[in-house]
Amino acid sequence: MKTIQGPAIFLAQFLGDEAPFDNIKSISKWVASLGYQGVQIPTWDSRAIDLKKVAESKDYADEYRGTIESLGLQITELSTHLQGQLVAVNPAYDVMFDGFAPKSLHGKPKERTAWAVDQLKLAAKASKNLGLNAHATFSGALMWHTVYPWPQRPAGLVEDGFKELAKRWLPILNAFDKVGVDVCYEIHPGEDLHDGVTFERFWEATGKHTRANLLYDPSHFVLQQLDYLQYIDFYHQFIKMFHVKDAEFNPTGKSGVYGGYQDWINRPGRFRSLGDGQVDFQSIFSKLTQYGYEGWAVLEWECCIKHPEQGAAEGAPFIQDHIIRVTEKAFDDFASAGKNPKLNKQILGI
Repeated sequence: MKTIQGPAIFLAQFLGDEAPFDNIKSISKWVASLGYQGVQIPTWDSRAIDLKKVAESKDYADEYRGTIESLGLQITELSTHLQGQLVAVNPAYDVMFDGFAPKSLHGKPKERTAWAVDQLKLAAKASKNLGLNAHATFSGALMWHTVYPWPQRPAGLVEDGFKELAKRWLPILNAFDKVGVDVCYEIHPGEDLHDGVTFERFWEATGKHTRANLLYDPSHFVLQQLDYLQYIDFYHQFIKMFHVKDAEFNPTGKSGVYGGYQDWINRPGRFRSLGDGQVDFQSIFSKLTQYGYEGWAVLEWECCIKHPEQGAAEGAPFIQDHIIRVTEKAFDDFASAGKNPKLNKQILGI
């Protein structure tokens, strides 16, 4: 068993144009003051990182990492959630996802995909230069518009979809393999990898690529009504990253899993600040510790009610209180008779 590292925080939801949220040094100083020990970096936000420079210059990467470490923090992982989404976009979503790419690529889906793939490959090099061993991303989606099969899906559609998704990701997975970094897909509605079965089908389509792994975030399973504790039993060997995010699901006679196209505040399923939702974090931390998860516990804050600064301030002690210091001895060692082969044979009658 291993003691989980943390608390850490994903910076994506906190970056802004006003101090202390407007650059990596000031926001790092802020989160350190709250008790966090690590930061997960969103690579699409220039206020947080220059991905190209970190990927192409080891000296610059060392300087960048040094700035963060001088504040008592570690970089836990880099994230390419937005770029990963663009690796696979069904044409039905082209207009909405254009906003994830530079303006020069809007309306140019092939060029946008090529840019996204290049971003992931830069992230692999940047991760290596920063001494990281895991990376966070989304898979993108070619089939999400068919998730509820009406009309029924044509025969072979799903198989072809996973084959194409794997084809797009294999060069990226190979690039990460070359530098010794795991790609951790956040399992998330809206992605083709949105539950355990879809991850398995993708993994099989990649030839069971060793770098295809998981970012575990229980909040997305609460909203899908998936057993997020048994999920750990099934997939613990793939879980290399952990987003600590809370959620609740309160269905009514008017609305359920699909949310009725309502705003987040009125949806039966909604994300909450840590401790305000329904996720059983005590059991999650116990299971992850039992299975030897040795990565970071990273707060991802999303809540439609609470202010983000309050959520961040409450998050560090919440995570710290749930991290289990693993035992180095059995609780009943005090009653041990020691190792005695002769006694063992006597007890066994042999």
